[in-house]
Amino acid sequence: MRKAQQKQDRGQGPNRQYYSAEFAIKGLGPAYQFRLWDVGTKPLCVLVKEDSEIVPWLKVGHVFDVKYYSAGQDYAPESLSTRIQDITKDEDGRFKGHYLVGLKILEGDETTAA
Repeated sequence: MRKAQQKQDRGQGPNRQYYSAEFAIKGLGPAYQFRLWDVGTKPLCVLVKEDSEIVPWLKVGHVFDVKYYSAGQDYAPESLSTRIQDITKDEDGRFKGHYLVGLKILEGDETTAA
């Protein structure tokens, strides 16, 4: 069982272990790093500005190798296969002008990256 899943099973999910996520997408240029958020029904998500160049590259169901960083030095950065679960645009709430991109860290046969 992967370290992230073990922590999730103990109630210490990736949103507590990891502070940020880095997406490196072929053809897009430099990697994008985002702070991880726990927003109610989306316990693992990132905020992306609606006019960011990465938005057209993010599609529900796509799987990427995402590099996760912890807030301190307790954990080394870790690359994990991650699926985009959902994308929601916040029109007038706390995150107005942003997309909330829900993520799911995958394991086993789910890990075929796009």
